Amino acid sequence: MPRGRYSLHDLHDHTPLGEEHFHCAPGPSGWRYVSQTTAPSGDHAGSVDMAIDELGRPIRLELHAASWQIRGAAIEGVTWVRTDPCGEHATEGNAPAHAFTGTSPAFLVATARLLGLTPGSPATRIRLVAFTDPVLAPRTVDQSWALLKSEAHTTDNGPLMVDEYQVSALDTGERYAVHIAGDVVLAAPGIELEHLETPPSVFR
Repeated sequence: MPRGRYSLHDLHDHTPLGEEHFHCAPGPSGWRYVSQTTAPSGDHAGSVDMAIDELGRPIRLELHAASWQIRGAAIEGVTWVRTDPCGEHATEGNAPAHAFTGTSPAFLVATARLLGLTPGSPATRIRLVAFTDPVLAPRTVDQSWALLKSEAHTTDNGPLMVDEYQVSALDTGERYAVHIAGDVVLAAPGIELEHLETPPSVFR
């Protein structure tokens, strides 16, 4: 069960946004990721609890940030309920999308798992519903993912297979690289793996 800590940064000016303390593990029905996020001050900022099935589809998502809450799953596309800080008004949403995304590195692992790309295969387009901080506002985004290469890196625990993806935002044309080993993001825009207690899990 990988357990560790990511640091999160603003994509544009690299301002520290806080840290995400996580643990995750594959199971008989898929993969689960649980984390707590902290602000740069060290104060609690939110949490992520996500489970995907063996094909990478979100079967449960629960996000908390700034007293806002999201509960979602893959139902007729993706469906979610967003609750305000007072807990008085819950709004439902649905979109013809494949999955969810957001600032947590977990979403990158889940999307890569869902696509199941092979090195050198054509780029694949995917529609996602993004929940933007700090109020978890939903926004539909279109991305293109391509797996550029998979390379084995020597570590103290044996070879570690690292996948390098090229992700393109289709609304802006912006491209960036995402490096994933098993169920851990090694590097991505705004994300740095600062500490990892155990090696990444390998999906079968």
